[in-house]
Formats: sequence, structure tokens, C-alpha cells
Amino acid sequence: MASEEEDGAIPTPREYHPGKYVLLFDPLDGSSNIDVNVSIGTIFSIHRRITPEGPGILKDLLQPGRKQVTAGYIIYGSSTVMVYTSGRGVHCFTLDPTIGEFLLLNPSITTPSCGKYYSVNESNYPRWTPGYRRAVDTLKGVDGRGGGKNARYIGSLVADFHRNLVAGGVFLYPGDQKSPKGKLRLLYECAPLAFIAEQAGGAASDGVRPILDIEPSALHQRTPLVIGSSEDVALVERTLKEAGEAG
Repeated sequence: MASEEEDGAIPTPREYHPGKYVLLFDPLDGSSNIDVNVSIGTIFSIHRRITPEGPGILKDLLQPGRKQVTAGYIIYGSSTVMVYTSGRGVHCFTLDPTIGEFLLLNPSITTPSCGKYYSVNESNYPRWTPGYRRAVDTLKGVDGRGGGKNARYIGSLVADFHRNLVAGGVFLYPGDQKSPKGKLRLLYECAPLAFIAEQAGGAASDGVRPILDIEPSALHQRTPLVIGSSEDVALVERTLKEAGEAG
């Protein structure tokens, strides 16, 4: 296993028989919002292990997102919702506390190809590259190139992603002058959500290439993220390319 909260890999304890899979997870995404009662969540990703036996090693965990077997997240909010994919669509369940079971709420989530919303921390705008500034201006419609989307930013990745997955929209976390690779972790946040986005008909990119095609080189590798409705992600990629920032 590997967790966003642990520095290194977590081997299978000696008293247990090693399994066939590896688990990567963000145990509490958006934890800084707990005190103000904003929705938070858990994100997980599962791969088949590479090594045939033993407690597991680092290369079992450093696999590209395309090789995920399952990915999902749980949101703890006004209701407890679990969303997951195993490569055959995206399924949504809600917890019924009266019986202690998750009930199927939506058997096949399909995200709109073009959404109503954009989600980004605009306080970082002065530190973005010109391409990202222009992309957000276009999403807002202030540059006369279309857009006109409404801003919705919770500050909890899993909650922002879920809203856009269901209602349509795009979430961005660009790199900036202070953090060129952005803040979000490839293995624990970006890859599992990218798998879900693509299975729902959406897209996920680092601005240049699909998130799922990135070959990880470190457990806590960071990457810029553009994720959500396919046409909106394509607009951002196109704008970055026009600005000479795609490649």
C-alpha cells in the first residue's frame, strides 16, 4: 500500500498472506475543511501488483494510471456517497444509515461534454503562466472568446470533482511560479480521478497529455491537473498550445 500521509511504501505485514493487488489512497482529502463543515472525502486506486510474491516493492506502486483496475472515492457530506469504476462505467452509491448498506444511486454516471462551471483557486492567478490565465479568462468569457461559465470552488478536490462530474464543468490546479508542478499528487489524487473522469465520458490532462499516460517516477510525484468535461479540458489544452506552453 501507499498513502499520501506516509513517506514510503507500506508493506504487507508479515502475519498476512500477500495479495494480488496494491492500494494507493488519500485517506482524508480536503482535511483542512473539517473545522468549517465542508465536504471531504477518501480517494483510492487499485492496481495489479507486478512482483509475483513477497510483501511488495516500490515498482508495484509506480504504475501509470492506464493500468488501474479500480478507482473510486467516498464523500462525507450531507450524505455519504461512494463513486467507483472498474473500467466499465462509473457507478454511484449512497449510504443508508438505517440499514448500514450502500445502495445504488446511479448505475452509470455520464458527465456532460461541456459544463456550466469552472473550478479553480483564482487567488493564484498572478502566479500562473500566460496560457493558464488566458484559459481561465476564456472559461469566464471575459476575453470575448466564449465561455461564460459560473465559478464554483469549494477547495476540497473530491467535492469539486464530484459536482463537475455530475453537473458538468472543469477543475484546474495549474502549476505556478512557486510550484511549477502544482500541488496535487499523481498517484493518490489525479490518476484515480482521471480514470473515473474518462469512464464517465470526460477527460483529464496535465495541460499537455492525458493524466493516465504519465509514467510515475516517485510515490509523491505532483502534476498540474485539468479535469472534467471533455470539451472544456480540450479548450484549456488548446489555449496552452496556442500560448506555446504545450510541449
